[in-house]
Formats: sequence, structure tokens, C-alpha cells
Amino acid sequence: MHRVPTFSKGGVHPDDKKVLSRMQAIERLPMPGELVVALSQHLGSPAKALKAKGDTVVKGERIGEASGFISADVHAPVSGVVKEIRQVTLANSIVCDALVITPDSEQPEGDNEPVDWRTLSESELVATIKEMGIVGMGGATFPAHVKLTIPRDKKIDAFVVNGVECEPYLTADHRVMMEWAEEALEGALICAKATRAPRVIVGVELNKKDAIAHLKSVAEEKGYPIEVVALKVKYPQGDEKQLLKATLGREIPSGKLPLDVGAVVANIGTCVAIYEAVRYHKPLYERVVSVTGECIANPKNILAPVGTKVSDLLAYCGGFSSQPDKLVSGGPMMGFSFFDTDTPLTKGFSGLLALKGEKKVRTTACLNCGRCVAACPIGLVPALLYRQIDNGEYAAAMANSLMDCKEGGCCAYVCPAHIPLVHGMKTGKKLGRKKQ
Repeated sequence: MHRVPTFSKGGVHPDDKKVLSRMQAIERLPMPGELVVALSQHLGSPAKALKAKGDTVVKGERIGEASGFISADVHAPVSGVVKEIRQVTLANSIVCDALVITPDSEQPEGDNEPVDWRTLSESELVATIKEMGIVGMGGATFPAHVKLTIPRDKKIDAFVVNGVECEPYLTADHRVMMEWAEEALEGALICAKATRAPRVIVGVELNKKDAIAHLKSVAEEKGYPIEVVALKVKYPQGDEKQLLKATLGREIPSGKLPLDVGAVVANIGTCVAIYEAVRYHKPLYERVVSVTGECIANPKNILAPVGTKVSDLLAYCGGFSSQPDKLVSGGPMMGFSFFDTDTPLTKGFSGLLALKGEKKVRTTACLNCGRCVAACPIGLVPALLYRQIDNGEYAAAMANSLMDCKEGGCCAYVCPAHIPLVHGMKTGKKLGRKKQ
């Protein structure tokens, strides 16, 4: 019997809830009346503002300059006027400056001549990706040009595309694969050239059979040397460690990166952004976001400019069908709960969930049942780590590989005592680093 590839340790099977929005084709959001473009939309140092209050901006113009090695430029999503620069709090609780832009009534259309990327060198490809401000769009927002810059002493033999989208509710990547498959696959080939990878693999979970079939069909029709691998439905298969285990059978050692096992991983949406950046010199100033959940009147997948307020996304979807208990940026397992509907869309904002209230549960003492150990895909002992953190034994928790925790939530999902394990791990990491 054929065995469907997956990772070996742990994992859980939450109800995927994707039926709410997976058949909703991508729709472009009408131009909002105001955009709030944050200068910290990426992992690393925030960008430095290049515009001041009252300045005019042109769509695609650089308005924020990368301020460090791990940083990324920010570009204007519209043509308009900078109304003000103010501090904002993002959904992930990061506080940063943002340019508030009032769009012009007329917006220019992109008319750049297409570039034949095959004629460009590796360094030219990476330079363009950097110039266009591309970051990982699966949520991590790591600057793409850094990831794709491979040291000469390293050899990459596989570029792996993450089309898993294992978080419940989210369907933005699913729609990207259905509607922009050719762009995504060509973007993957651009990344393969930049990293000198001879092999390209796209991993997609089996709850997206239509996307798997479509990607295979496009790859065959275009003659792209790309493997599309159907994976077992299991969370957190989208984590790069689990994805490489499932697709290549490679284990990333503690403290190491995919680079150390000869691979580079990128999200499917990132590949589309890279295609547009290299082919048409288009910066990353818009993205697809799933607006969904039981409390959304009309769940949709929306192509919206970066800086769009959550309130504008909600209004386009008809508002709430019932009052939500919480709003979540991203997925319910690893996303961020927030409350302010003026919160702006950023490059890594993949989903806006409006979730109904859950039955209140009481936290009890640990039962020592071992379910968290069985569920942890990293092979940690969450109950022990939590106990050490709760007792202030941060050095002991760090010694027990606390920093390997990906905060994926599998342990908390299966815990019958309803212990806030992920919150504990986050707290332990912060305090543990301070004590070192």
C-alpha cells in the first residue's frame, strides 16, 4: 500500500475549517480611503522612513529603507500624499512607525516591460529581490534576499516550495495555487537559479487535491522540471523542519537551518511575489489574505494593498454575521489575537479570522499523561519545560532545548488540563535569553 509522505514525530489533526473560504476566488479590494503602511513588516530591524508628512508618493516607490542586514525595504502601495507618520501597534504586538497615506483618485497601472530572468546572474536575481522588498509571506517575514544568498562553501541540492497551508481556516495559498500556478512555479525556478539548486519540489497537503492536480498539469504543460508532492494532512506540516522531513527525508539538527542540510524553503505566495519582482520589477506592496471564520458574513480571499485597515477588509466581507469573541491575524494555531480594527495589513498577514466564543475551560494541574510529548513534532517534553519555566528554572529549560520549540501549539491543543503551554514557552524564551 502506498504510504503518503509526512513527518514522523508528533503532530495533530485539527478540523481544517477551510470549507468556509476555499471556493472563494481571489477578489481585489476596492481602494481604501486611507492606508497605514508600517515600517516593520519583516523579521529584523524596522525600515527607516524616506518620506515626511505632506510628501507625495508614487505607487511602487520606496518609502522605507532597510536599516540592517536582516531588514527589508518598504514601498508605497498607492500613489498619494503622506497624511502623517504615527506609531501603530501591529497584530503581533510590535510597535513601530507607519506612514498614513491618502490615495489619489487616479492610480497608475504598472507597465514595466517583462524581463527574461534566465539572462540574469544569481547575484542580479538576489539584488532585484532585495530591491523589491520581498519577504517570506507564510508568516515568518524573513527577508527573501538573505535566505536566497547562499555562501560559496554551501551547496544546495533542493529548493522546496511550501504549498502546505496546514493552519485551519486559511485558504489564501490554496487560491494562489489555483489561480496563479504558472507564476508560482516560475517564481520557484527563479529561486532555484538564485540558490543553484538543481531540484525543485512543491509540497501540498492532500486536502487540496485540485491544487495538486493543477500544479502538476501546469508544470507538465510548460515543461517545468518541478516535482509536486502530495503530503498527508497533518499539522504542522508547513513548518520547514517538518516539510523537509516529509519531502526529502532530512532531519534538521537542533540549532541548524535548512541550508545546513542542503535545502532552501519558501512559501508559495513568496514565489509569486519573487516572480513579479524579477519579471516585472513589482515591489511587494499587496498580498492575498483570507478573511474568514464563523463570524464573517461573507468569507473571501482578498488581494489588498499593504496598509489596508482590518475594518476595510471586514466591511468588504459584509462585516460580522455575529459578534466574534476574538480576531486573529494568521491561523488559530500560531496566529496573534488582537482587538483593534484599525490594525493594518502587513506583508506577513495571511489571514484575518473572526472566531466565535469557545466554551470556557478551567486549567487544572498537569496529569502527567504524556499527550504533549506525543504531539510535539520537535520531540520535546512540554510539560517538563513548562514546570521548569513556572518555577523560574530558565537555565534548566534552556538546557532541555527550549529554544527548539516552534510555538506551534500542538501541545496546548491536546492538553486535557488546558495548561497554557505555548504562552509558557514564549515567556520562558524571553526570560531565558535575558538570564544568559
